Amino acid sequence: MLLRMSTLFLRTLREDPADAEVPSHKLLVRAGYIRRVAPGIYSWLPLGKIVLENVTRVVREEMNRMGAQEVHFPALLPRDYYEPTGRWTEYGDTLFRLKDRKGADYLLGPTHEEMFTDMVKGEYSSYKDYPVTLYQIQTKYRDEARPRAGILRGREFVMKDSYSFDLDDDGLKRSYEMHRDAYIRIFDRLGIDYRICFAMSGAMGGSASEEFLAPCPTGEDAFVSCHDCGYAANAEAVVTPAPPAVTASQPPVRIMDTPGTSTIESLVAYVNERFGLGITAADTLKNIVVKVRTPGSDEIKPLVIGVPGDREVDFKRLEAALSPGVPEIFEAEDFARYPGLVRGYIGPQVLKALGITYLVDPRVVDGSAWVTGANLHGKHAAHVVAGRDFEPDGTIEAAEVRAGDACPRCGQPLSIDRGIEIGHIFQLGRKYADAAGLDALGPDGKPIRITMGSYGVGVSRAVAVLAEQRHDGLGLVWPREVAPVDVHIVGTGKENQIEVASGLAEEMEARGLRVMVDDRSGVSPGVKFKDAELLGMPTILIVGRGLAQGVVELRDRVSGTKEEVPVGEAVDRVLLACRPTPQA
Repeated sequence: MLLRMSTLFLRTLREDPADAEVPSHKLLVRAGYIRRVAPGIYSWLPLGKIVLENVTRVVREEMNRMGAQEVHFPALLPRDYYEPTGRWTEYGDTLFRLKDRKGADYLLGPTHEEMFTDMVKGEYSSYKDYPVTLYQIQTKYRDEARPRAGILRGREFVMKDSYSFDLDDDGLKRSYEMHRDAYIRIFDRLGIDYRICFAMSGAMGGSASEEFLAPCPTGEDAFVSCHDCGYAANAEAVVTPAPPAVTASQPPVRIMDTPGTSTIESLVAYVNERFGLGITAADTLKNIVVKVRTPGSDEIKPLVIGVPGDREVDFKRLEAALSPGVPEIFEAEDFARYPGLVRGYIGPQVLKALGITYLVDPRVVDGSAWVTGANLHGKHAAHVVAGRDFEPDGTIEAAEVRAGDACPRCGQPLSIDRGIEIGHIFQLGRKYADAAGLDALGPDGKPIRITMGSYGVGVSRAVAVLAEQRHDGLGLVWPREVAPVDVHIVGTGKENQIEVASGLAEEMEARGLRVMVDDRSGVSPGVKFKDAELLGMPTILIVGRGLAQGVVELRDRVSGTKEEVPVGEAVDRVLLACRPTPQA
C-alpha cells in the first residue's frame, strides 16, 4: 500500500477543536482521522478508517483463532425480540426507538444477545451441535445522555460481540476462559496497557463478569488494585470487607439537641464539645434518601441508604447495585409526601414503621453503635445500635471507595486509578436461553437448557484508547500493528528530494511495506515535519538537506531516536526497523 499526501484526502489542523476535552479527541481530529457530525457521532476519514480496520483485523484474527465463527445481524431490530427478556423497558432512554410507516416498534441495536439466541434456536436442536461460539463486528447505537470525549463515549460505535452456547456450566467456564485468553492476545497485540478487573453484570445479567480496563487519567471508570495479591476490580464491583459483629453492650439511645449542624463535620464538632462523645465522622450514620424507578412501569419507591458519615454515596456504585432499577434524587416534593422523613435529621429507627426499605453499608454490622438523626428537627441520637434499635433490610455496596481501603482478598491497602473499559466478558448463564426457550435434545431424548456467555470488545473505542495512551507533546504515536502505514517518508521540498522520496516509497511498497510519502510541492519543511509528528507513524524517513551528502534521516517515533543512513541502505534499514514481531 502506498499513500501519496499530494492526493490523500487529509487536512491537519493546528488548533484543538473547541469541544475537545481529552487528548484522543484533540489529536484524532487535528490529525484528520475523524470529524464530528453530531454529538457522539463521527465520520472516519481515510487514515482513521485504516486504523479502525487494523484494529478490526486483529480482533477478527484472534476470534477466528479461538474457533469462533463470524455472523452479521441488522442494526435495525423489531421490538418483539427484546420483550421476552424485559430489555425493551430495562434499557430505558438508552435505546434509540422508532416506528416504521405501519406503526410497528423498532430499535437500533445496542447489543444482540436476543438475536444470537434466536438464531441458534432456529438452526440447532441436538446436543451434538454444541458447543458453538458466534461473533459479529458491527455498529451499535446507544442514546448516551452525555456523549463526550470524541469516540470514547459515542452514540454510535463499532463493537465486537460474541456469544458462547454450551450444554452445561463447565462448558461455559471453558468458553469464558477461551475468550479471556483471546482478549489478552488481542490487547497485547494492539499495544494497549490494560488491567483485568472484577466487574458488575448490570443489565446484561449473569454471574461471573470481568472488565478489561485501560489505565488512563481521563477514564470514566474508577478501579482499585492491590499490589500485594494482584486483586483488581471496577469500583462498582468492589466488595467491602465487613468487620465482625459487636458483642459488647451499649448504652441506651440518647437524644441530643444539635442546632446548626447541617454537615457531618459540624455535627461531630458540636457533639464532641457539647456532649463529650469523642467521635469521628466514621462513627456517624449518614442516611441518604433516593427514589427508585422500575423501568417500564410507573412504580417509584423511596429507598434509604445508610453509610458511615465519613463516606459519600457513589452514585455509579448505587446505580450498579440497584440495576435494573434506576435511582433518582429525592426532591422537596417527595419529602412532602413522606412527612415521617425529617430532612437533614433522618435516622433508621422509624423506617420500618414507615414501610421504607433501608439498606446499609456492610460496615454497619450488628451491635455497632452510631450517632445519627433522631427523626426530629434539630436533634440527633447517640448510641443507636444496629440490631437493637433498627433492623436493616439488607446491605448495599454504594459508599465511595478510597485509596487505602482494605483489599477484600488479602486485607492490604488498595490503590485507586481511572480507566477506560475496552472489553467485558460475562458468564450470562440461562437468562436469555430461558426467555427464548433455547434447548438441545439430549442423548436420553430429554431437553437440555443451553447456558450462554457474552463477550464484548470496543473496537472503535480501542482506537481512542490507543490515542490516549500512545501520544506525546508532538502528536500521536501509533503501535505498528494498527498504524495506517509502517513508514512515513518526507521529501522536504526541493524537487530532487521529493523525487528521491517517491522512488524510495515505491521500492519499499514493492517489498511489502505500507508506505506514505509526503510528496507535496510548495509546502514548507517545517509544516511537513509537524504533520509527520502529528500523524504518528512508527517510522519516519526524512529526505532533506543530507541528500547532498548521500544520507537520509531515519527517525523512530516511539523512542525518539534519530540516525543518518546512506541513501542506498535506506530501504533495507527501514525493512529491518519495520520487521513485525512474530506472534505468540
